Amino acid sequence: MRSIARILLLGRELWPLCVAVALTAIIQAATTLIVPSIIAAATGVVVAAQAGKAVDPVSSVVWLALGLFATAVVATVVSNVGGYFGDLMAVRLRAIMSHRYFEHLLRLPQRYFDSELTGTIIGRLQRSITETSSFFNAFANNFFPMLLTVGAALVMAATYSPWLAVLLAAIYPIFMWLTALTSRRWQGYETRKNKDYDIANGRFSEAISQIRVVKSFVQELRELRLFDAKYDETVSITAKQSRWWHLMDVARQGVLNIVFLGIYLIVFVQTARGLFTVAAMVLLVQLIAIARGPVTSMSYLVDSAQRAITGSKDYLEALTERPETGSLPEVAGMTMPGIADAPAIEFEHVSFSYDETPVLSDISFVVEPGERIAIVGESGGGKTTLTSLLLALYQPSHGLIRLAGVNIADQPATSIRSHIAVVFQDASLFSGAIRENISYARPDASDDQIEQAARRANAHEFIEHFPNAYDSQIGERGLKLSGGQRQRIAIARAMLKDAPVLILDEATSSLDSRSERLVQDGLDDLMADRTTIIIAHRLSTIASVDRIITIVDGRIGEIGTPDELAVSGGVYAELLALQGSASKRDRKRLHQFDIVSGH
Repeated sequence: MRSIARILLLGRELWPLCVAVALTAIIQAATTLIVPSIIAAATGVVVAAQAGKAVDPVSSVVWLALGLFATAVVATVVSNVGGYFGDLMAVRLRAIMSHRYFEHLLRLPQRYFDSELTGTIIGRLQRSITETSSFFNAFANNFFPMLLTVGAALVMAATYSPWLAVLLAAIYPIFMWLTALTSRRWQGYETRKNKDYDIANGRFSEAISQIRVVKSFVQELRELRLFDAKYDETVSITAKQSRWWHLMDVARQGVLNIVFLGIYLIVFVQTARGLFTVAAMVLLVQLIAIARGPVTSMSYLVDSAQRAITGSKDYLEALTERPETGSLPEVAGMTMPGIADAPAIEFEHVSFSYDETPVLSDISFVVEPGERIAIVGESGGGKTTLTSLLLALYQPSHGLIRLAGVNIADQPATSIRSHIAVVFQDASLFSGAIRENISYARPDASDDQIEQAARRANAHEFIEHFPNAYDSQIGERGLKLSGGQRQRIAIARAMLKDAPVLILDEATSSLDSRSERLVQDGLDDLMADRTTIIIAHRLSTIASVDRIITIVDGRIGEIGTPDELAVSGGVYAELLALQGSASKRDRKRLHQFDIVSGH
C-alpha cells in the first residue's frame, strides 16, 4: 500500500475535493441507515395494528412511507453530488500524475531514453495512471460511502447484541487476511503481464512509426507475429492468475458464509426466544445485509487496488530516476555567463564511455569564436557523441568542456543548450503547423520574425504555395513535406533561435542536387558570424571550413586547415585520394567515414 500512499501525496492538493467526497459519504451513510430504521418502525406499527394495539396505524405508515420517499430523494441527490466530486477528483488526479510523469521525463538525461522503448514509456503512463485513477474513482464513489455505512451499521447492531457486532466486524479482517495470502502470487503474475504488455506496445509503436520500412521489406506478418506472441503470453499468464484468484475467492467466500450462518442463527434464535421483537429482527436482518454488501464487493476493490499498486510501481520507479535539471525553465531569459575573449569551445582531455564501452579518449581541442570546424571520422567513431557531450546530453567520464570559457558541468544543462542551435541530418520536425515548427525555440516570435527566418532559409517561397501558408499542417515528423523542404524548415528554426554556437549534422547529405543547393544557401546564411561544428558527410563541405578534426579509434588523429591536411598523409588526404575512384573497395572505404561521393 506504500505505492498508493505515494500517489496520494502527489495528489495532496486535491484535499478540498476529498473533504467534499467525505461529507457526501457521511450523508449517504446516514440515509442508508435511516431506511432500515423506518422499515423496522413500519413493521412494528403493522404488527401492533394486527394485534389491535395500534392507534391510527394508517396515518403512521403513510408518514413512514413519506419518510422513505424523502430519504430516497436525499440519497439520490447526495449520491450524484458525491459522484460528481469523485469523478472530478479522479480526473484531476490523472492530470496531476500525467503532468508529474511527463515533467520528470523531460528532465531526465539522454541515457534514460537510450535504454527505454518509446512505446514502453507511453504504455507505462497509460497503464499506471488509468488503473490508479480508476481505483481512486471507484473508492471515492462507492467504497468510501459504503465503509462509513458499515461502521455505523456495526454500532447499531452492537446496541442489540455485542456478539452480533463482533461477528460482523470480524468478517473484514478475516477477508483481508485471506486476500493477503493470495496477493503476492497475484501481483507476481501481474508484473509479468505488464512486462509483456510493455514489450508488445513498444514494438507496436516502433512498427507504426517506421511503417514505410516494415512495408518496404514486406515484414508485416513478422511484426504481427512478434506482437501476438507477447499478447498470447499474457493470455497464458492471465489463465494461471485468474484460476489462482478465483480458487482463493471460493475459499474466502466459504469462510464468510460460515460466519454469516452464525450471525443469522443468533438473530433468528434470539427472536424465536422472544429476546428480539419482529421489528428488531427486521432491522437486524437489514443491517446484516448492509454489512454484507461491501464484503461481496470487496473482491473487486482488492482486485482494483492490486492493479493500481502493481501498475504504479513502474510509474513511481520512473519518478525515482535522477533528473539532469532541477526544474523546467521558461525559454525566454535563459542565459549563460560567458568570459570575454575566451575561446568559444574547449575540450580538455575529454574521455567518454557508454555502458563501460570506451567511445572517446583524451579529446582536446579549442574552437575560436566564429570559426567553422569539421569533424571527420569512421562511422561509429564518436563524432555524434562529441557533439552530444557539448550539448550536455551526456557527461564526460573524464576531462572538462568549456563553452565561452565556462565549464558546462557547472551550468544547468538547459542554459548550455540555449546557447547552441542544432540542425540534424534528419530534420526532426513535429506534427502541427509550419509556423509552430519554425518558432519552436521561440514560441513568442512575431509573424515577421518567423517569415524573415523562412526567407533566409529559402523556405518562404514553397511555404507560400501551400493553401494555408504558414498555418499548413505538415503531418507526423513533417511527412507531408519533401526532404529538402523539411531541412529548410529546420534551418529556419535554428535561425530564429539565433544562438551563437551552431552544430550541423550535415543537412544536405541525403538530398538531390537542386534541394542541396537551396539548403546549402540557407546553411551559409545560418553559419555567418557563428561558431560552427559540422559533422561532415561531403568533401565539398569539409573543404570550405577553417579547420578539420579527424577522429580515429575514439582519439584525435589530426587537426589542421584543409590545405594542411590535404598533404599530411592522414585521413583527410586519404579521403581526397579516394573521392575520384570508381572502385568498389575505395567507395566502401569512403562509406566507412560516412562520406558521400560526388558534389
